[in-house]
Amino acid sequence: MTDTDEPIVKYKRVLLKISGEALMGDQGYGLHPPTVERIAREIKSVRDLGVEICMVIGGGNIFRGLAGSAQGMERTTADYMGMLATVMNALAMQGALESMGVFTRVISAIPMDQVCEPYIRRRAVRHLEKKRVCIFAAGTGNPYFTTDTAATLRANEMSCEAIFKGTKVDGVYDMDPKKHAHAKRYDTVSYDEVLQKNLGVMDASAIALARDNNLPIIVFSLDEPGGFRTILAGQGTYTRVQG
Repeated sequence: MTDTDEPIVKYKRVLLKISGEALMGDQGYGLHPPTVERIAREIKSVRDLGVEICMVIGGGNIFRGLAGSAQGMERTTADYMGMLATVMNALAMQGALESMGVFTRVISAIPMDQVCEPYIRRRAVRHLEKKRVCIFAAGTGNPYFTTDTAATLRANEMSCEAIFKGTKVDGVYDMDPKKHAHAKRYDTVSYDEVLQKNLGVMDASAIALARDNNLPIIVFSLDEPGGFRTILAGQGTYTRVQG
């Protein structure tokens, strides 16, 4: 394949899961607009290949629910605050994508009609069919469920062919590669291995839901320019979690 060739895309519809921390760049918290814009460009480049994309973004850059719980806040209240943080991140990403001409819908599990659409599965599927990017916000709408679980749930509901989990490293390792130079990267790993070895790809309920529905999870580096587009064509460095 030459540089001018379009990559041959292996997927028709995918869900991209990123953490809220991915949007804060080198800052300690909040949103870093150039980073949001860079990720939006990655998404646009994939959408331009004809791939239908939906997204789930965490809220940890604005509010970390468990941290609030640890400081004496009731866990349920902390989780609802975390859900609202994901709506803020979703709106920021929508703004960046629409400034690039990409039609985007923010769809919230908690109704807030003035800023986004309520989650209605058939309507969301229709948006994807029209090549709009759908950003699912507010998790599942329930406390005690993470955005990882929300991503797996929505990916199944939307009949996505895979979840693409964008991280700061280029796959799944047996230990933290930033702390251990001899850490080993897996090319493929099973759902059960992820759970047994506690590899930290996603939380246990998300992995179990993916396993029960045979939904592959592709873990790749979001910091690699053009990485999302390359990996959709089955190239580049990544780890595939499957049965």
